Amino acid sequence: MMLIWDPPIVANLMFCIIILVMGIWIYKKTKNKLPLYFGIALGFFGISHVAAILGLATDLAYPLLVTRVIGYLIFIYIVYKYLKP
Repeated sequence: MMLIWDPPIVANLMFCIIILVMGIWIYKKTKNKLPLYFGIALGFFGISHVAAILGLATDLAYPLLVTRVIGYLIFIYIVYKYLKP
């Protein structure tokens, strides 16, 4: 297995991890679930970044597609919950 250290992918992974940790931290402080869901959604995108770094993105194209779709569905849910009166 060959690691692919593409700077944009590594930067995106780092931001995904930071946002995931911040979402968990904010949830623990406020009990507001929206930041937690936001962090989880970015965590799903982080999975695809890890696969790209490990050189597995092409081999896992369909599972990663499902992973990204789950991330986007969580974002749609966040927007819906935020806009719901």
